[in-house]
Amino acid sequence: MSVPDYMQCAEDHQTVVVVVQPMGIVPEDQFFRIYKRIASVSQVSIRDSQRVLFIRFRHHYPPENNEWGDFQTHRKVVGLISVTSCTTAKEWPQTSDRFHGQKEVFGSTLYDSRLLVFGLQGEVAEQQRTDVAFYPSYDDCPDVEKRVEDFVESIFIVLESKRLDRATDKSGDKIQMLCVPFEKKDFVGLDTDSRHYKKRCQGRMRKHVGDLCLQAGMLQDALVHYHMAVELLRSVNDFLWLGAALEGLCSASVIFHYPGGTAGKSGARKPSVSSAADAGKRHRPGALTSSGISADTSAEIGRAKNCLSQEDIIEKYKEAISYYGKYKSAGVIELEACIKAVRVLAIQKRAMEASEFLQNAVYINLGQLSEEEKIQRYSVLSELYELIGFQRKSAFFKRVAAMQCVAPTIPEPGWKACYKLLLETLPGYSLSLDPKDFSKGTHRGWAAVQLRLLHELVYASRRMGNPGLSVRHLSFLLQTMLDFLSDQEKKEVTQSLENYTSKCPGGMEVISLPDGLKLSPVPFTKLPIVRSVSLLNLPVSLRPHKVKGLLGQGLSSASPFIYSPITMHSRGDERSKKIDFQWVQGDVCEVQLMVYNPMPFELRVENMGLLTSGVDFESLPAALSLPAESGLYPVTLVGVPRTAGNITINGYHTSVFGVSSDCLLEGLVGVKSSGCMVEVVPSLPRLQLCTSLPRFTHFSSSEYKINLSTSVSLQLFNGETQQLTITLENIGTETLNTLELTSKTLSTKEKLFGEFLTWDLQDALSHLPLKSGQSVSIPVNISAKLDFSGQESLLNDLNDDGISVTGLPVSSPLRQVLKPRTENKPVGSDASKNEFNHVKTLEAVLTFKYSGGAGQVEGYYRELSLGVRVDVEPSVFFTRVSTLPATSTRQCHLLLDVFNSTEHELTLSAKNNQDLVLHASECQRMAIQVDKLDFDSMPVTDHDALRQATVRQQEEKRQQVQGGLINSTLDIHWTIISFTERHGEASVEGVLNQLILEHLQLAPLQWDVVVNGKPCDCDVIADCRVGDAVPLEVKLTNRSKSAVGPFSLTIVPFQDYQNGVQNYDLQDAVTFIGSNTFYIGTVNPTENSVCVGALLFLYTGDFYLNIKFQDDSTARDLPPAWFCLPSVHIKAQEPVEL
Repeated sequence: MSVPDYMQCAEDHQTVVVVVQPMGIVPEDQFFRIYKRIASVSQVSIRDSQRVLFIRFRHHYPPENNEWGDFQTHRKVVGLISVTSCTTAKEWPQTSDRFHGQKEVFGSTLYDSRLLVFGLQGEVAEQQRTDVAFYPSYDDCPDVEKRVEDFVESIFIVLESKRLDRATDKSGDKIQMLCVPFEKKDFVGLDTDSRHYKKRCQGRMRKHVGDLCLQAGMLQDALVHYHMAVELLRSVNDFLWLGAALEGLCSASVIFHYPGGTAGKSGARKPSVSSAADAGKRHRPGALTSSGISADTSAEIGRAKNCLSQEDIIEKYKEAISYYGKYKSAGVIELEACIKAVRVLAIQKRAMEASEFLQNAVYINLGQLSEEEKIQRYSVLSELYELIGFQRKSAFFKRVAAMQCVAPTIPEPGWKACYKLLLETLPGYSLSLDPKDFSKGTHRGWAAVQLRLLHELVYASRRMGNPGLSVRHLSFLLQTMLDFLSDQEKKEVTQSLENYTSKCPGGMEVISLPDGLKLSPVPFTKLPIVRSVSLLNLPVSLRPHKVKGLLGQGLSSASPFIYSPITMHSRGDERSKKIDFQWVQGDVCEVQLMVYNPMPFELRVENMGLLTSGVDFESLPAALSLPAESGLYPVTLVGVPRTAGNITINGYHTSVFGVSSDCLLEGLVGVKSSGCMVEVVPSLPRLQLCTSLPRFTHFSSSEYKINLSTSVSLQLFNGETQQLTITLENIGTETLNTLELTSKTLSTKEKLFGEFLTWDLQDALSHLPLKSGQSVSIPVNISAKLDFSGQESLLNDLNDDGISVTGLPVSSPLRQVLKPRTENKPVGSDASKNEFNHVKTLEAVLTFKYSGGAGQVEGYYRELSLGVRVDVEPSVFFTRVSTLPATSTRQCHLLLDVFNSTEHELTLSAKNNQDLVLHASECQRMAIQVDKLDFDSMPVTDHDALRQATVRQQEEKRQQVQGGLINSTLDIHWTIISFTERHGEASVEGVLNQLILEHLQLAPLQWDVVVNGKPCDCDVIADCRVGDAVPLEVKLTNRSKSAVGPFSLTIVPFQDYQNGVQNYDLQDAVTFIGSNTFYIGTVNPTENSVCVGALLFLYTGDFYLNIKFQDDSTARDLPPAWFCLPSVHIKAQEPVEL
């Protein structure tokens, strides 16, 4: 026997073999349709009996296996069913002869046979024959199953008669010696009368009868006969048949213990021992069963005693197999016994012992096997190892079977079968073809073995003529096994992949195999490896801003409450994913990936772009080349959202080595991301800013530097003004509808006087709306006016000339006498010069707010910021400021010591004053006659702000307003002679102290003296005639806030000889008409009082009037500066002759 049945199981010992074969020309599909109907009758309950006959149908059965029918009766073919097509009566005789010829093949063992004829009609078909059934067609055969059942019952009758015939003990007759085919030559010449020979015959016959009883459904009798056979055969050392008896005993015990069968899902036959209800009854002694054993309790107990225990079954199997192993020709029997034992152990969950049986089966030599038989053997070993849970061992033998399918000795290798078997090995090696399984946790399985298996899948699929499958498997290998490949292997795999993809590019489609298996796409998430994904905000100049008044509209309409924790909680998940900035429809948006190349060579990535959802998004693919084993490398992917809404970045797509991949972020391991969802607001216009000054990048304020669109820088002398022209061009597609301009001067320790930046936006607004491609210009004046006061170190180098600076009488304690000074003395110290050459910096930001298009409707606008940096170089300094009284009480002289800190010669000019030329680093004094100012009548700009300010702030504000008024009155300007276009203002605002302001302020009490109708002030000389009465009028105007007076004034005339001698003894020269003392009563604020008198000059000459106040308490309470009366000069001339 050379053909093993790898589907054998212990319960097959109770079955009878019926061969179903086609005869003549029978369509294959029709034959197997009939065969399935025949095979469905796998067990038949015998009428008038409690027994069940089990049938094992085979459509192919080797005749040499039938020769072992005496050794084990379940191997004997006892029935034959032939299926044939016969359309005419003329063919019938030939068909009948063929049937008889087919029976002769199994003639020595057949109990009965049947012929099923399809297609024959007429007289022949109407004949009533038990061994032949006629059917009009393959579709019209309703009673096939009934015919088969009758056929099985006839087989049972023959089987039962043989059992009874062999079981009857006829001591007088000679017992036949049963033998296997290879034993026949060994029995020639043996003494058939010896006791040893007779015992051997008896033991073999007992074993044979046990087989018949088991087939006939008599389990108890079978157990008894097997036990007797074991004893007889053991006594004569008939090891081959002893092993068969032990195996029969094991099979009967297995049938008792496991009524559901041991074949399992991998068996060729279905569990058909009994129905589910009968199976449950078999475990209860005394239950009525379908085995034909009576329901007698004592009989059930006896069967249980003869039955082996579950542990003994395995021991007996081991013993039987050891006996089979003594005979080389019994290899098939030994192999099948091992398989049966393994199936039993699998049910008992004794995997280690089962593996020992399988290991023994592997080394059983069956001689020269065909390639198909080898494939079958390894496949069954694989299934059995899988049955006992040895997954990797199962995969090993399945892989061996796969390799056997394409062995070099096979003329036409079966690559499809090889590929199918290789796919079945994957679970055993912990290998899945779904790349998602490799992104969870650590790697499972032996990577080296998995690599070998994947390479074999690639090769098999290529030999199958399916390059797309090869690309998929090779891509999977590269993606999942990248960490286990050496540098050389990485190069070889990628070269192979490029060769394959040159003929069949790889994609993301699912590949369906013929057996229903679907291969998932393999995205190259490791080529390159992505470590972080960041959505980038738009450039500062393109970021959208929401109008503040519209920020809370959405929330106010959603809830009547100011704060609702329920609403906030319900939106928590969305908020955690959504990024807090916005993109704009139609503008290029960026996503930055931090990637690195794990390959030992340069990696070229083509067609890399973004995968998005939510809005219509136009991805702009990029191509990059990463150096070998690069570190983290930033890659920016861009695209343009074409509609508004919420956009989600789902991942990115690449093309590497000819394989297109869609890499989703949720499938990437260890990727850092701050969020993947961002809002896209409706489209807005875009402005491009150009200036008349060059760009500047080193803006010192880091807080504003990151928010600037651009910046400019220029150098100005202190007090200089320069115009900056800003051109705004609409480079977007939307129309610009609104434009606003604001400025902010950045914090500086330098005090700035006046407005730093000024502009007029009306002309630009008149050009709105501004369409795409149009531009508008805006002039901006930049004025750098810092403090012009000098430092104390410079004052020490300058000398004064001892002039009184108070403007008060000589007796006043406020009179200041300074050191004599040399005019035009240059500053000799380099340190002091450097101090005055120190460059100061002013910085400001111009912000353009503009909007238009659909974004304006939704309340969005954009900001464009321009940084302005001005390096202010010193021009002139006022090192000392003082005042001198003028001839008029309403004027004074302002003395300014001016220092030229530049390296150029410049001209200094003031209103109604001569120009002063200053050389480089030269200091000169400039005297300006100034009309005193009435500061109290100046308007206050902001009464509320002034009331809320502190006293110090009020005083500073008042000084600032007064300084500005004085500065505008003086109108001091400088001009560099060598650069006439460089000119500017020199402000005295920062150098005027409180004392100087008081000197420049008009006294609250205004005195006016009129002589002979002519006001006397400054150098005015009143003319009169000797002998004429000269009217004298003194007028007091109260400009203070309180009432003043009463006052007494005495008029004293004198003559000045211009030599230091003054003559007050003029009683004979001047006389008063009336009293020389004037009295002024109380004068209320804003009111005035006038005193009138007259003088009479008796001689010609120059006379002066000294107006003195009486020393009383009222005058002493007021400041002396309030009593500055103008000097009076009267020239008396000869009278006119009539």
